[in-house]
Amino acid sequence: MIEILSTALLIVGAFFYFAGTLGLLRFPDVYSRLHALAKADNLGLGCVLIGLALQAENVAVALKLLLIWPLALAASAGVSYAIARRADSLGIAPWRKEKQ
Repeated sequence: MIEILSTALLIVGAFFYFAGTLGLLRFPDVYSRLHALAKADNLGLGCVLIGLALQAENVAVALKLLLIWPLALAASAGVSYAIARRADSLGIAPWRKEKQ
């Protein structure tokens, strides 16, 4: 049962990574691209790490794997903020749909 749950979490994590990458390639501006990466990739990372923690040999390894997620969340938030702030200081405006 744990093997099935672990596999399902790994597949869901891969899906979120794919969705984040697709958002990075398809969204029109830096701000929406950052949003896609910050949300989808962090959720994908969480699913992958939980799936791997379920397969871990012992509790210590599982806890080390799970410790990666909050560290990556904090790093992602800081880097995303820095990129968005720099884009704003350069005068890059958020994308707006043109009125017809």
